[in-house]
Amino acid sequence: MKEELIDELKDIKLAIFDLDGVVYRGFSLIPNMDKNIKALKENSIKVVYNSNNSTITRQIFADRLKNFGIPSKISDFYTSAYITATEITKIKENSKIYVIGENGIIEELKALGHDVVMNVKDFNEIDFVIVGLDMKINYKKIATAQRCILKGKAQFYATNPDTTYPLADGLWPGAGVMVNAVQTCTGKAPVKIFGKPEPHGLKLILEDIKISPKNTWIFGDRIDTDILAGKRAGIMTVCVLTGVTSREMIESIDKRDGLEKEDLRPDIVINSLNDIFKT
Repeated sequence: MKEELIDELKDIKLAIFDLDGVVYRGFSLIPNMDKNIKALKENSIKVVYNSNNSTITRQIFADRLKNFGIPSKISDFYTSAYITATEITKIKENSKIYVIGENGIIEELKALGHDVVMNVKDFNEIDFVIVGLDMKINYKKIATAQRCILKGKAQFYATNPDTTYPLADGLWPGAGVMVNAVQTCTGKAPVKIFGKPEPHGLKLILEDIKISPKNTWIFGDRIDTDILAGKRAGIMTVCVLTGVTSREMIESIDKRDGLEKEDLRPDIVINSLNDIFKT
């Protein structure tokens, strides 16, 4: 017998899930997510994943979900690494790129024909500096990025702005820390940031899958990335309280400055995905 969705989700045809903090935390599955995703699919709802994590390949993401009992294929994953590589290719094909980041972004760029230069000898040959989460960040990497931008012709782009990264034992520094380091030493902001809260990935999903925004929901744990991206893409938003955001943080939105408050306010707030099914 199929699980029945709550009334608010009666028109959903496409569910877009963030991964870290929503489907799993670190290397631990969030309870019942395998069953809940299966139940969505049994209701003829398309499920894809949109993660700001640029450190690993889409194949690794697919293998990880498979190990959690959630069957998926590479094309189900829209990571900030994949989105960045796709968008950079539209700007310039077969480019030379210096990366502060890990295997995910490097492999996605190589797959689309770009030359990822690890040891830069001529700063003028680098077309782009791309910065993402790099757990082996060091002074030399930051200095190389700085020189490619200031001494060469390289344009500065970033995979995502997350200031923190959720693991099983709590929050660790995110890609935004590396992005801010390069921005500080160059005096230049990224030309573009491709991951959430920018809506590039969500718009790419809608284009690929051809489902109307009004029938699409994003499930995320961050109001300033997942929810904001959903609002900017014109889709419905669900904040799941299994990751970074707490109910107290949502209740304090009215006290925040800067962003439009309604852009941060989720359409629905749930404790876990269990709450989208009628009991």
